[in-house]
Amino acid sequence: MSVVRPSLVELRRIAASYGFDLSDAELEQLGAVGDGTLASYARLDQMSAPILPVKYRRDAGWAPSEQENPLNAWAWRCSVKGAASGKLKGRKIALKDNICLAGIPLRNGSAILDGFIPNEDATVVTRILDAGGEIVGKAVCESFCCSANSHTCDGNPVQNPANPLYSTGGSSSGCGALLASGVVEMALGGDQGGSIRLPASWCGIVGLKPTYGLVPYSGIFPIEPTLDHVGPMTKTVADAALLLEVIAGEDGLDPRQIHVRTAPYTEALTGGMSGLRIAVVQEGFGWEGASEVEVDETVRAAVRKMELLGATVAEVSVPLHRDAIHIAYGIYMEGATAFMVSGDGMGFNWRGHYLLGLRDFYGRARRARPNDFPATVKLLALFGQYMSDRYNGHYYSKAQNLARMLRAAYDAVLADADLLVMPTTPMKPMLIPVNPDWPTYFRAAFGTGVNAVASDITGHPAISIPCGHVDWMPIGMMLVGRHFDESTVLRAAQAFEQGGV
Repeated sequence: MSVVRPSLVELRRIAASYGFDLSDAELEQLGAVGDGTLASYARLDQMSAPILPVKYRRDAGWAPSEQENPLNAWAWRCSVKGAASGKLKGRKIALKDNICLAGIPLRNGSAILDGFIPNEDATVVTRILDAGGEIVGKAVCESFCCSANSHTCDGNPVQNPANPLYSTGGSSSGCGALLASGVVEMALGGDQGGSIRLPASWCGIVGLKPTYGLVPYSGIFPIEPTLDHVGPMTKTVADAALLLEVIAGEDGLDPRQIHVRTAPYTEALTGGMSGLRIAVVQEGFGWEGASEVEVDETVRAAVRKMELLGATVAEVSVPLHRDAIHIAYGIYMEGATAFMVSGDGMGFNWRGHYLLGLRDFYGRARRARPNDFPATVKLLALFGQYMSDRYNGHYYSKAQNLARMLRAAYDAVLADADLLVMPTTPMKPMLIPVNPDWPTYFRAAFGTGVNAVASDITGHPAISIPCGHVDWMPIGMMLVGRHFDESTVLRAAQAFEQGGV
């Protein structure tokens, strides 16, 4: 592309938006001075910027037929094979459709991105392929990943294999359905407010949100960079440990990766539950208007099994946990509006890798078809922009400061305990809303993550593991550990998986 000199009309508009009182003569003079900077942009146009590498051959894949997509969980099918050997040799893996796989469409759950095909592989993709894995497709996610339920993608709702009338949870909805139905063994999901763990809970699988920054986010469509996580979704804890072992570690491109500590996670799956100190967070139970008694009782029964397996269990109180959802909205509304919407999906002011092709395509597309945003993103943009305009970022800033208090509150309990425990979701899977009015639509989209969102804010690792059923539908228990102590989280989860259900 080439940079076009701004016209007087454009300069006048921009000046008015900032409240500058400038005459046309002054604007003309400033425009002439600014012409000198355009030479730098001209030079940038002549230079080639680095892109994420694409190391393995692939074809364009195919759109799944109705017959091969009974749960509406596939966004695209393909077969991208990696190295001839490695830890993931023979494993078939799905990617949430916000992760770049070069040559394969990326839709992020939205028609706005129809036609976008990345030319880069996300770091996690390259690591999977280097380890011998085969990527067999992109899994449906909710539109712009802005829902904790499975009714908001631009397409048919993703159905729960346990009962197709029920939601899988979101926003990694397709990953949950594909794993629970046995179509794939592993998947990569994304988590900004529980979006790995909520589908794991409702689909009866394992979902691990790693420590913030442990796994590089390079090459993945973001929502809000202080909340973005990517991690394993699998059928078993052992597979979660294996996949994490492959994808964890610094890539030199994601500035969120500070003092990252990795471990041989598959070697941590021994030792059982004996000696582990479990802290049951009282505030994770009994949410007014959200918690269902049967779900709380199922998780408490699972905790008693952990005690029988050798853990020491104590009740603890973390009062600020109940405010995590409010802190999250304070960050999410303004932060995601500025970064994901008005920032064209990439934002500004950080030193990480920018997906130029995605930014260019999405920047044009969102301006051309803004009405194709889902109601969730429209609500986000309306109120996020309002709060920023009216209060000058005050509440975003306050929420980020409170996030450190919440992290400290978790750390204080984890100084005397190895793990925190609570329900992943306070309720069993919901019916998929059919032609819902907006209050019903939004209650389903936003009402399930009250427990899960806290560890997105604090950055602690958290795993959801199946712990029972209510009305024949799966229920998940969440274990939260210390920063970069995924080994203990996985050890406990493995012990429970093998001896707890």
